[in-house]
Amino acid sequence: MKIYKVKSFAKINLALHVTGKLTKLHKIETIIKFIQLHDLITIKIGKDNNHKISFNGHFSKNIKKNNTVDNLFKILDDKNLLNNKKFQINVKKNIPQEAGLGGGSMNAATILNFLIKKKFIKINQKKILQITNLIGSDVILGINPLSAILSSDGSVKRFLKTSSFYTLLVRPNFGCSTKKIYSGVKKFSKPVLNNPNKNMLNLRLLLKYENALEKIAFLKYQKLEKLKLFLEKLNQPLFVRMTGSGSVLVAYYQRKRDCELAKVKFKRKFRNYWCNTSKTI
Repeated sequence: MKIYKVKSFAKINLALHVTGKLTKLHKIETIIKFIQLHDLITIKIGKDNNHKISFNGHFSKNIKKNNTVDNLFKILDDKNLLNNKKFQINVKKNIPQEAGLGGGSMNAATILNFLIKKKFIKINQKKILQITNLIGSDVILGINPLSAILSSDGSVKRFLKTSSFYTLLVRPNFGCSTKKIYSGVKKFSKPVLNNPNKNMLNLRLLLKYENALEKIAFLKYQKLEKLKLFLEKLNQPLFVRMTGSGSVLVAYYQRKRDCELAKVKFKRKFRNYWCNTSKTI
């Protein structure tokens, strides 16, 4: 039996603005990059009548039964796209949950991408978007893990060969509930990323943007704001910004050595906090 292993990379939001609200979800525009930190997914064709989905690894505790991978296979079965084939999936979780790194969303995207590439399913772009939107609004970003700008109208533009960064990712000993953070949004921004171009990923412009969810997270979790102030003094990062709805904060560096040294200093003060250095892809 053939065993496939695929990497499911974490994403980081270099900027995130909330531009409005749909019936249930908020409309956002965001600039994202992927980093080398990844979950490892093992895929086999199963012999049973049902899919078998399992999780292990450091961040596999408390994953709900109704998770993104489970949802993906339910949708594919409902639409009869797998021709009754069943799969055994194991996800080794190296990406923390409730972190703003899109771990669960990218797991679903990576598996869907694999099934398309290996021709287990045949679907067009429109169908891909329909399926990913049923799982989560950011899942589409992981179908092709490149630097991308998601505009407020839902369109995605991807870019090759953008400037790379070394990142120090830190997570306090608590996560942030996406629902809770978004429920605190009272003001909307005017869209500024509607005509996406490569310049928007340049440092000069990135410094002008923000993550609009940061202020809300800092009000709910004051530790996060103190953590950001501490990171801003660690080896002169280019900038420090929360990713997604938190709780991970990301310090961006130009040089690997500065980033690694910052990690050492951080671990001295916050021994119990998760931290990781990773280069953007």
